[in-house]
Amino acid sequence: MAGLAACGSNSGLASNSGEASSSGASGGAKPTLAQWYHQYGEAGTKEAVNRYAAAYPDATVNVTWYAGNYDTAVPAALLTNSFPDVFEYANGPTIDMINAGQVVDMTDVLGASVSKFNQSVIKRLTFQNKIWAIPQVIDMQLLYYRPSLLQKAGVQPPKTFAALVDAAKAQTTKDMGGFFAGNDGGVGVLGNMFVWASGFDQLNSDRTALGFLDPNFYDSLAAYQSFYKTNALLKAASKDWYDATPFINGETAMQWGGLWSMPDVQKAFGTDFGVVPFPAMGASGRVAVPFGAYSSCVAAKSHQVDAAKAFATWLWVDQTADQVDFANSYGTHIPSQTALVPQCSKIAQGPGKQAADMVANEGFASDIMWTGPIGDAFSSAITNVVVKGADPTSEFKVVGARAVSELKRISG
Repeated sequence: MAGLAACGSNSGLASNSGEASSSGASGGAKPTLAQWYHQYGEAGTKEAVNRYAAAYPDATVNVTWYAGNYDTAVPAALLTNSFPDVFEYANGPTIDMINAGQVVDMTDVLGASVSKFNQSVIKRLTFQNKIWAIPQVIDMQLLYYRPSLLQKAGVQPPKTFAALVDAAKAQTTKDMGGFFAGNDGGVGVLGNMFVWASGFDQLNSDRTALGFLDPNFYDSLAAYQSFYKTNALLKAASKDWYDATPFINGETAMQWGGLWSMPDVQKAFGTDFGVVPFPAMGASGRVAVPFGAYSSCVAAKSHQVDAAKAFATWLWVDQTADQVDFANSYGTHIPSQTALVPQCSKIAQGPGKQAADMVANEGFASDIMWTGPIGDAFSSAITNVVVKGADPTSEFKVVGARAVSELKRISG
């Protein structure tokens, strides 16, 4: 699954790259719609989305499978005349897309069906009491470990950060690191985890300022900085965090990764693997996992807004069999409609079910008002504190001021 991997805007998803190519249904006197997807890494997904589009009876849907920098390509396209009618976007449209009038309100087409969806995802898609997209499938991040290695080291699956450090040190050998969360030492993907696992939210309750400028958060950063200096934290592996290869190859005993990697992990280890949330950090901490959902949006400039909304509703509200297929047949994902979760064999039992339960019970999605400028400032501060040893109070005072200014801007 593609998405945002930087700590400032971690969506719970993975990374993508490449070029755009078009394919799909064509012909007929019906309305013609352009639909965009980012490039999914799982085999068969492209064929599946074309199959779904071709089955729609009320319009011809031409699918563009975009393998480039999708997260910047979509906003750029919405400013031109070469835009999609229907497009997916990580966690729905951005605040800037909404404020610029580039997407349409989807509240009416969801109607009473809104109660069928994961409500944390719906909250993420809601701004000014309007729902701006229809959720597709949910992806998440989590910590992989091997019970056999923990048992050999005499430690338990970690529930606190201190226990994670102890477990990582106990499992570290000359050939294997204890814990891996990216070739940057985890400062990219784990940034928001430091907030949530410390017991805080990204923004305060009225979304006017940061919600974590607290000594307990700074203490959590200090704890990770100390861990960063040890050889128990693997900082260079054959692949990055979103690919399970380092864990599968035995380069690391534990790895922060994605649910999408679970089929590969299970193929490698059978039942000798487990999953847990990111452990609680400090006195106010709680376990936590990040999740995100690519969601279906409709461009306001479309000359066929009603037809586009009807297609998106047909696909992501009504076609429940296809939604189960999309979540279950191409990697491992979680349907956004909660009643469909038990129908997905990969998350019906074992670590898959544990992962789905984590999203329901300990899941956090990045706030819709956590914009790129806020995320960039946050990311820089995390790097400065953890990698360069900067003072967290001073660093996040700057981030706090930047956030207040940005939140005023987007709130009008």
